[in-house]
Amino acid sequence: MATHEVTNQPPPRVELDEYAENRPLTEAVAAFGADWATAHLHRVGRHVGSAPFQEDAAAAHRIPPTLRSHDRWGRRIDEVDYDAAYHRIIGAAVADGAHTSVWAEPRPGAAVARAATFMLYAQVEPGHACPVSMTHAAVPSLGHDVQLADRWLPRLLSRDYEPRLEPGKTSALFGMAMTEKQGGSDVRATTTRAVDAGDGSHRLTGHKWFCSAPMSDAFLVLAQEPRGLSCFLVPRVLEDGTRNAFAIQRLKDKVGNRSNASGEVELDQTVGFRVGEAGRGVRTIIDMVAHTRLDCVLGSAAGMRQSVAEAVWHARHRQAFGARLVDQPVMTAVLADLALESEAATWTALRLARAHDTDADGQERGFRRIATAVAKYWVCKRGPGHSVEAMECLGGNGYTEDFPLAMRYREQPVMAIWEGSGNVIALDVLRAIGRDPHSLTAFFEEVSAAGGAHPVLDAHLTRTRELSRAADPSTARRLVEALALALQASLMLQRAPSPVAEAFVGSRLDGQGGHLYGVLSPGADVAAILERA
Repeated sequence: MATHEVTNQPPPRVELDEYAENRPLTEAVAAFGADWATAHLHRVGRHVGSAPFQEDAAAAHRIPPTLRSHDRWGRRIDEVDYDAAYHRIIGAAVADGAHTSVWAEPRPGAAVARAATFMLYAQVEPGHACPVSMTHAAVPSLGHDVQLADRWLPRLLSRDYEPRLEPGKTSALFGMAMTEKQGGSDVRATTTRAVDAGDGSHRLTGHKWFCSAPMSDAFLVLAQEPRGLSCFLVPRVLEDGTRNAFAIQRLKDKVGNRSNASGEVELDQTVGFRVGEAGRGVRTIIDMVAHTRLDCVLGSAAGMRQSVAEAVWHARHRQAFGARLVDQPVMTAVLADLALESEAATWTALRLARAHDTDADGQERGFRRIATAVAKYWVCKRGPGHSVEAMECLGGNGYTEDFPLAMRYREQPVMAIWEGSGNVIALDVLRAIGRDPHSLTAFFEEVSAAGGAHPVLDAHLTRTRELSRAADPSTARRLVEALALALQASLMLQRAPSPVAEAFVGSRLDGQGGHLYGVLSPGADVAAILERA
């Protein structure tokens, strides 16, 4: 039709190297010892930036997984069907080592390279990242049982992907099932029971309220024993080839995370194998939780990058009121502020990943004990508001499902909720300070590396130290926020270009920023910030 000439619309943002386009990420990878992975990351960046991958990402959310509880003859099978696009995505991520490469090929910077790989995939399609993350995080927990580790680790470290639940598989993905309807974050309220079967296994009976990625090959599950709460490995397929009792009662109808299935499962005399000591289940599974919390930070940072990339792309190609949107001062300030948040999250995520490398010394382990929780609280909570503002930059287009920011808007809150919501994380920081004062000392030693670089940061560090000495539950959130901003400002001052670091400190620590995005400190070099976006 003559009336339907399409003008002033941005071209598709496809066929880009998403790694090369993300300068903060490329710089952080080099800064934290993983520049040896550059060729691999460029290849991943081109793959996730391709049109076919982005089409698969859209399809995986448009066609969500469905539960098949029974086959056509009435036999219980408890399987979840995914669109083929989802299998292509997760298969590629596994092949590229987004799950367990840090354990399969340990070396300095391996966790950084794995984090960058994970972030590139999660930037475009976040749902598959859940089972990828849990598989990565299960490895240290399995280290509590040599026999189970010998049996399962070769499968977890494999880069093959086989979605079907079949005996004799050479690869595996792991999930977890801890939450129960009466307990939520209070896992000690678990009512699932485990009874010793006398043959090296246990029989578990109970109901799990949230079980993410129920088509995984095995799960770490908490259950009560006479000696207390213990951790168990529950396989979907037993060694004799039969299916374990694992009844998926329904799939959750979630706000977001649509491509990833989460379900309620019933365990009825389900075979499980204890991992670690009896009654020490929380201690065993906390190793897994620490790594999934790190991946929440990585996922949130990846989401921020998608939001910034899409918003800036739109603004660079869209005209309004006689000029490109990106050149309109009000829009420029919003985009620059979003880019600042994304860059700070990226530096934080990669610095944390380096602290989780296998060569971490006592100082690094102490730092990551506090910093992982602090970053999980702050970066993940900043994600939802960040996605809203980016969506607004696209106007009505952003609010439609044809563009990826609608998916991102629904996705970002899950990282703040999963693996401990805000209050749980804030109280965990207080517990860490009380039980392991060295961890707080290590944290302050890390952030003080930028001491003297900026008087505003110096003053903030003084206030934060004072707050940490008097912290209690009523001030826990204030303390965690202060610690998070200290870490981000320290990293930005040490690593980011001066205009970027100055704008971050001025807007986040010096009281010159606003409560919403787009209110930066006077004199902020928005052009220099956006040039990196």
